[in-house]
This record gives sequence, structure tokens and C-alpha cells, in this order.
Amino acid sequence: MATQRQRSGEFARNTGTSERERRGQQLDSTGASATAADETLAQGLGWFSVGLGLAETVLPGGIARLAGVPPRRGLLRAYGARELAAGVGILSQRRPAMWLWSRVAGDVLDLASLAAAMTSRRTRRGRALLATAAVAGVTALDIVAARRLSRDNGRATSDTAGGVRVRTSITIMRGRDDIYRFWRDFSNLPRVMRHLEAVHVHGERRSHWVARAPGGAHVEWDAEIVEERPGERIAWRSLPGGDVQTDGVVRFVSAPAGRGTEVHLDMRYRAPMGLLGALGGRWFGGAASTLVAENLRPLKQMMETGEVPTTDGSPSARARDMARGGRKP
Repeated sequence: MATQRQRSGEFARNTGTSERERRGQQLDSTGASATAADETLAQGLGWFSVGLGLAETVLPGGIARLAGVPPRRGLLRAYGARELAAGVGILSQRRPAMWLWSRVAGDVLDLASLAAAMTSRRTRRGRALLATAAVAGVTALDIVAARRLSRDNGRATSDTAGGVRVRTSITIMRGRDDIYRFWRDFSNLPRVMRHLEAVHVHGERRSHWVARAPGGAHVEWDAEIVEERPGERIAWRSLPGGDVQTDGVVRFVSAPAGRGTEVHLDMRYRAPMGLLGALGGRWFGGAASTLVAENLRPLKQMMETGEVPTTDGSPSARARDMARGGRKP
């Protein structure tokens, strides 16, 4: 426990973002931002998803024979519907990072299904191994495309020894103390972050988080604050036993010339053990980075205007109340 706390504190102290880092947040490890080639790759993966989805829906028995696995037609048709949804999502969006991460999640499920099929006597192992290799190759392409387009959307996602690291920032025309106070009451965050279902605060430093993960799943974890400077920063880490292992820091920095506050969020996700866990961790980290960055914009709007559009496009009165005085209904 002491070692985990020390590592979390070290991560929190070293996550200050310099001006040079901020300018480089949209660059990949080679210094190049997402290009037309990345968009072309995404489009190709979208059409591949549509084609595979149609094949699995119309000819599930043929796909099963090609992969050398027992024909489970209902399951294959469900996978086909998933592929069609992902393909349409990728092809219909200019920056389809979220849909590409959903493909990574589907790839993890496909690999798990193929691994389970290996235990059946009806499986033709040679074909199943080739199918597994093909899915693994497509998974790599999906991860590459998703990560590069995630960077181009204003997020930086990178692999670390401890998992997946996500960095994003936004400038809000509001004093840093106001934003800090709102964020510090973690139960406020589900009001502006649509991926959070609930945050239950337990005492001064601990809280329980429930989030809606991409694909309709739910994840829960407990977290504790490991460092805090009122009005400046909050650092945290998750506790053992949760669905998600994460630590990070949010910093509140006065913008130059009195132009509000820069909110810098730096988080790290660690995957469960094993190949499938690592792939799933990358999916969750990438998808979460997309969700978090998208949710900083409603925070900005609420803190600046007092209103956050709901799913039907109307302003949220609860958010309006929170922006005016932090009052709960």
C-alpha cells in the first residue's frame, strides 16, 4: 500500500505540463499529427467493418466454417450487427475516434470467443489459429487508427509502463477558485460529465465512482485523494479491488492576461493482466480519453454560461443552479 501511494504521489508531482508539452499534445511519438492517411485508414476500417458485418449477418455458417469454429449463428449475427453499427459510425463521422475504440472492444470480444472455441473438439485448430492471427492484426490497426485520431481531437494518449496515459486541457473563462471548488465536490461531476453515472463522497479524501463505459457496460471503483493544493491541483489514485485502476491529477492554472483558467487533466489507466486485458485496457483508456475530453466542454459551458444542453437540447436547470452557487437540488 505504501509503495502504491509513493508511486501515485510521484506521478502526481511529475504531471505538470510545460508550455512546450501543451504545444505538442496533438503530436504523436514521431512528431506528426493525424493526417489524411490516418483518416483513409479509418475509412478503410469502416468499410471493412460494414463488409464483415454483412457477411456475419447473412452468411454466419460460412463465416464459422472459414474460421474453423462451431456454427453459432445467433452469436455471429449479433457480432455482425455490432460490426455494422461500428462501420456506419466510422463512415458517418469526420473524427470517428469513439467508434474506432468500439471496434477495439469488439476485437477483444472476438479474440475471447476464438480462445473459448479452441476448447471444442469441433474446432479446426489450424483455421482457428489463422483466424485469431487475422483478428489480432486487425486489432493492431484499429488501435493505431483510434489513438492517432484521438490525438487529433485534442487529446494525447500514450503507452507507459503502467498502462495508458491520457492528457487533455481546456481554457474556461472563470476564476480558478470557482472551478476548483466545483470539481473538489466530486458529486458535482456527473452533472456535466455524461460518462459518469454517480460519485459518492465518503469523508474528506475517499469516494466511490460509477461510470458508463462505451458499449453499455458499467465500471466502478473507489478512489482517494493523495495530494491537494486548494485552488491549484487535486491528485488521486484508485484503491485495489475496483474495475478500473487509475491515477491522475487535475491542475487549475490562471490563463495569461486574465483570460480565465486553464484546466489540465492528466490520467493513467492500468489494464488487468493478460493479452486480452491489455487490449481491453487500451480500449478503455482510449475511449475514456475521448469521453473525458468531450465532457470538459460541457464543464466549460456550464461554468461560463450557467447552462449545459441536455440530450434533448434544452438547458439543464440543475447545472444552472450549480454554476450560480453550487447549490444542490
